[in-house]
This record gives sequence, structure tokens and C-alpha cells, in this order.
Amino acid sequence: MDYELDDDPARLQRDVVWGWLSTEAYWGRWRSREDVETQLDRAWRVVGAYRSDTGEQVGFARAVSDGIGIAYLADVFVLDAHRGHGLGTRLIRRMIDEGPGADLRWVLFTGDAHGLYRRFGFAEPDASAMVRPALYRRSAEG
Repeated sequence: MDYELDDDPARLQRDVVWGWLSTEAYWGRWRSREDVETQLDRAWRVVGAYRSDTGEQVGFARAVSDGIGIAYLADVFVLDAHRGHGLGTRLIRRMIDEGPGADLRWVLFTGDAHGLYRRFGFAEPDASAMVRPALYRRSAEG
């Protein structure tokens, strides 16, 4: 099966993005549809993966950035039926290495796929990094 990647926000199939993020994303199922729509509207950059034959969206990645020094990679996914075709690698390459943020400092939070992200230079933070966790979300999820 052939796939194409596109960074045109108008091409996103928002029902597909919402469907996956609201049911499968361990990191963000607390978000409402309105939250996700706002995140899509305010994203610095989005990349979608689409079947070449049908145009069906099968993968996604979103970034938030100041466009100058730092970018945050978020909500990367590939639908289960389309995994194993290198789409995760292609999504990240298109987002980071082939986009306007190739020279930025990128950050992300993930509980899995560390091997994939390491291929793009991600590593555990050094002593200069600090994170303020969103404690209010934990109580809402539990």
C-alpha cells in the first residue's frame, strides 16, 4: 500500500484525529473534542499520513512552536491497520527534519516508542531541563 504525507492543515480529517486521540491516546484522553479542535487550530504545524489510493487519513503528528528556538512534538499516531509500513518514521522525519523546524530544539513526552524518537536525536533530558507536571489532570483522570 502506498502512502503520502502532507502538512496542509486543511486536509486533516478531524474526525479521524479526534477518533484516535479520544479513544487510543493514553496521554490525552482527558481532552474534549473542543480542546482537540483548538489544538489543531492553534498548531504551529501538522502532518498527516494518507492512503494514496483513497485519501483516507491513517496517521498524524502535531507541533507547537515559537518558530525560532523550540518546538514541542505531540499527538503522533498511526492507525493500527497501517502500522509496520514506516509511517511513524516518515511522520517524524517530515515534521522535524524536512520542515521549517529542522534547526529547532525539539521536546516531547512519551511513555513508549523511545527507540523511534532516539533515531531523530531525542534523548533523556539533561540537568538543565525541568518540568512542571499538570497535577490537576491526574485527579481528573483517576
